[in-house]
Amino acid sequence: MPSQFAADVGVSHTSVSRWLSGKEMPSFASCVKLANYTGVSLQRVLHIVGHLVPVEEEAAGELPDFREYVKRKYPRELDDDLVTIIEDLIERRRGKNGKPTT
Repeated sequence: MPSQFAADVGVSHTSVSRWLSGKEMPSFASCVKLANYTGVSLQRVLHIVGHLVPVEEEAAGELPDFREYVKRKYPRELDDDLVTIIEDLIERRRGKNGKPTT
């Protein structure tokens, strides 16, 4: 089976055997071939083989809560009091610009 798969993808049987045994990671070029062959996105293939770190998937158009974002981006720099002050400033600015607050 690895021989047929290797032929279909356009890589050597040895490469596929090394991937399957965990001795080697597919190169970027091989990942492109795997993505094209399987129909899986290149980003997903790169993630699966270990070239990319996992990325949290969010629904399209869905933004994280400001407080959650700040805790991820600045875990040590901003405490809850500073985040509250920043949120208040944002709401005040929205009010001055006439944009609806949500």
